[in-house]
This record gives sequence, C-alpha cells and structure tokens, in this order.
Amino acid sequence: IVQWLWGGFAVDNATLTRFFMIHFILPFIISALVMIHLLVLHQTGSNNPLGINSNLDKIPFHPYFSFKDLMGF
Repeated sequence: IVQWLWGGFAVDNATLTRFFMIHFILPFIISALVMIHLLVLHQTGSNNPLGINSNLDKIPFHPYFSFKDLMGF
C-alpha cells in the first residue's frame, strides 16, 4: 500500500510534494463540495428531500387521547 500510495518507503522530495499537495488541495475540495451542495441541493427549499415519513418514530399517547375522548374534553 505504501509503495502504491507514496511511491516508496523513503520520505523524499516527491513524497513530500505529493503529501503537501494533497493536504493543500483538500480544504478547497471540501469547500467546493459544500458550495455545490448548498447551491444545487438546497435550491428547492425542501426540508425533507428524501421524502421520509417523519411520523414513524412518534408513538401516540393512547391513554391520554382515549380518556379525553371518553370524557368529552
């Protein structure tokens, strides 16, 4: 893996150049992905882009509503 990724075990000039290039460009790549995400995926303004039913995790409070219905208030 080291041979494939860095080109060898020795930390020579090419290895340092590749290492610094990756660490220099990574914040710009992350910033670009964030901007694409904000500009493209948030254009519609949907607060539920996946369409997942948000009521599945809610358990109705059965005794409260049953008593309320029986008592009429």
